[in-house]
Amino acid sequence: MPRGISRDDAWTLFCEWTESPSLRRHVLAVEATMRAYARQLGGDEETWAVTGLLHDLDYERHPSLVDGHPRIAMQELQRRGYPDEIIRAIGSHADEMELTRDTPMERALYAVDELSGFVLACAYVRPEGLQGMTPKSVKKKMKTPSFAAAVDRDALRRGADELGVDFDTHVAFVIAALAEHSDTLLASTPEPRSADPAD
Repeated sequence: MPRGISRDDAWTLFCEWTESPSLRRHVLAVEATMRAYARQLGGDEETWAVTGLLHDLDYERHPSLVDGHPRIAMQELQRRGYPDEIIRAIGSHADEMELTRDTPMERALYAVDELSGFVLACAYVRPEGLQGMTPKSVKKKMKTPSFAAAVDRDALRRGADELGVDFDTHVAFVIAALAEHSDTLLASTPEPRSADPAD
């Protein structure tokens, strides 16, 4: 990472652009899973974490997939001197951009983005939260069209395929990564300035 760019800088920037607690929680979840995959796949953990934090930077202000998200974020990060690998990964996580996903970091971001949100949605309706959650229970929820209806089920599986991992193994990995930070991620009103999955 270039000097002057850090996880804390990225989180501060995201919070400046985003007021929604649920969207802040979402990127913290993606950060957690990106960190876990960086460790497993030999990536730079801080770079992968920052990519996870910033992938939805412009979504609240510019949600249009036609001329907004993630184009505005990419322009802003380029202006601020963020590395091309982070900017391109953010672009490639949106199918509408029609960018190929060529690197492990790009494929991991796509694979964990929607799935992290879906797994958290499953946790919210379970008394035990993330504790004891299994891929079987997640797949059962996937078969209920009305549950987290906005999540593209095909994209969940496509992400695992592109990453080259078995879907059940991938789901279990994401559950485990999120469970390490369940206190923060399942809090009804997370404190964004102190909610650091790296802690």
